[in-house]
Amino acid sequence: MHTDTERCVRAVQSKDARFDGWFFTAVLTTRIYCRPSCPVVPPKVENMTFYPSAAACQQAGFRACKRCRPDTSPGSPEWNARADTVARAMRLIRDGVVDREGVPGLAARLGYSTRQIERQLLAELGAGPLALARAQRAQTARLLIETTALPMAEVAFAAGFASIRTFNDTVREVFALAPGELRTRATRSRTAPPQTPGVISLRLPYRAPLNPSNLFGHLAATGVPGVEEWLDGAYRRTLNLPYGHGIVALAPRPDHIACRLALTDPRDLTIAISRCRWMLDLDADPVAVDDQLRTDELLAPLVDKAPGRRVPRTVDAAEFAVRAVLGQQVSTAAARTHAGRLVTAHGEAIEDAEGGLTHLFPPSEALATLDPQTLALPGTRRTTFMSLVGALADGSLQLGIDSDWDKARAQLTAIPGFGHWTVEVIAMRALGDPDAFLPGDLGMRRAAAELGLPSTPAALTDRAAAWRPWRAYAVQYLWATDDHPINRLPS
Repeated sequence: MHTDTERCVRAVQSKDARFDGWFFTAVLTTRIYCRPSCPVVPPKVENMTFYPSAAACQQAGFRACKRCRPDTSPGSPEWNARADTVARAMRLIRDGVVDREGVPGLAARLGYSTRQIERQLLAELGAGPLALARAQRAQTARLLIETTALPMAEVAFAAGFASIRTFNDTVREVFALAPGELRTRATRSRTAPPQTPGVISLRLPYRAPLNPSNLFGHLAATGVPGVEEWLDGAYRRTLNLPYGHGIVALAPRPDHIACRLALTDPRDLTIAISRCRWMLDLDADPVAVDDQLRTDELLAPLVDKAPGRRVPRTVDAAEFAVRAVLGQQVSTAAARTHAGRLVTAHGEAIEDAEGGLTHLFPPSEALATLDPQTLALPGTRRTTFMSLVGALADGSLQLGIDSDWDKARAQLTAIPGFGHWTVEVIAMRALGDPDAFLPGDLGMRRAAAELGLPSTPAALTDRAAAWRPWRAYAVQYLWATDDHPINRLPS
C-alpha cells in the first residue's frame, strides 16, 4: 500500500487508525516517522514519504515519533492473510526466530537460501531480516525499560542484543533518547499502581472494532483444566517458551487488550507477545473482513449486529492439533476432560501465585511415548492420536505459524482418522488460514438453515465462494447464532 501515495496521504490527513501498521509516514524535514493516525498536525504533502515497515524507516535514518509511538502500532494484517514466503518469513521474524537461530535458521525453515530471503524481504518491505529483527528488538527493549525495573544490562540481553553497546546505540538511534531517559520519562508519566515483581504489564493494540464475546468465550469455554482458566475477567493460560515457561493473563478493554506476563526468562518476552497477538488475531483488519462479508445479504445482518469478530487461535499449533483429535465427535466438556487427564499425567507441573494454573501442556515427544491403552478413547481414535503425536515428535509433520497451508493440509489428511472437519479446524485455529471453512460442521449447518443459506456442505461451499478469502471469519459469525458458552464472555 505504501506505493499508493494518494491513498496514503488521505489516510494521514484524516488520521485514519485503520491503516496503522499498513504503512508508516516519514517526514523529510524532521527525520521522524509516524503512524497514519498520529495526533500532530499532518506535514505538507511534499515532505511526506512512505515506507512499508518501521525497520525500513529506521534503515533510512528516521527516528520514531514520541507522540504516536509507531513502533507499538498493530502489525500489518497482510502477513496473516497470506501464505507466501514473505508472509511466512514475517511471522517467523515476529516470533523471534532470527534472534534465536539467525538468518540461516530463518532461511532453513522456509526452504530457501539466505540470499533469496533477503532479496524478497528487501523488495517488499524495504528492509532485510536483520533490520526487521533489529526493529523488533528495539520495541522489546522499550517495553522492558518502561514496564520493569530490570537493570539495563539485563534488558539488553533479554531483548536479544548481543552487547550493551549495541543496545545503547540502537535505542538512541530509534527513539532519540538514551535507555535511562526512556525509563525516567515512563516513571514520570506513570499513574498506574507499581508493577508486581516478576510481572510485565502492557497493552496490546488492535484495529477497531473488536468483538470479545466469541473470542474470549471460545478460549474460556474450551480451556483445558490446569492449563487455561477464566479468572477475574481475564483469560489466563500457561506458555511453553524457548527459554522457559510463562503465564499470561489477557483481558479485553475498550481500546486495547490488557496483558500481564510472568516469565521465568525475560528473553521470552518477544515470542510471548507474538503468540498472544496471534492467538487473539489482533493484527486482523476487521473493516476489510466485514465489508466483504456484508456483500452477502443473508450474512450482512449478523455482521452489522456484532462487527469485529476475530478467529480464536492458539499459542501452540501442535498442542491444538492434539486437542482437535481428542475433541473428535465428542462434546466440548468431554474434550476438556480428555485433555485435562492428559495434562495431569504427562504435563510439567508449575506454580501459579495468582491463580489455579498447574501444568504446561505436554510436548509431542512426551505424548509419543505413552501407552495408548491408557487413553480413554475408542480404538480408532487411539490410532489417530498416536499417529499424530508420532509424526509431530519425529519432525515428519511440522505445524506452526510458518506452515505452508496447502502442504500441511495434505500431510494431515494422510493421517488415519483425519477427516475434513479436523483438518480445516486445525488450518483455521492453529495455522491461521483466514479462508479455512467447515461446511459440514453441525453448528454451521444449523445456522445456515436458520438464516436461509444452503445447509448441505456442497451447496454452502458454493455460496461461500463470495466470502473468500475470509471464510474463517464467516464461520465465527455463523457459529455466533447458537446459544453456546463459546459465544459469551464468562460472567
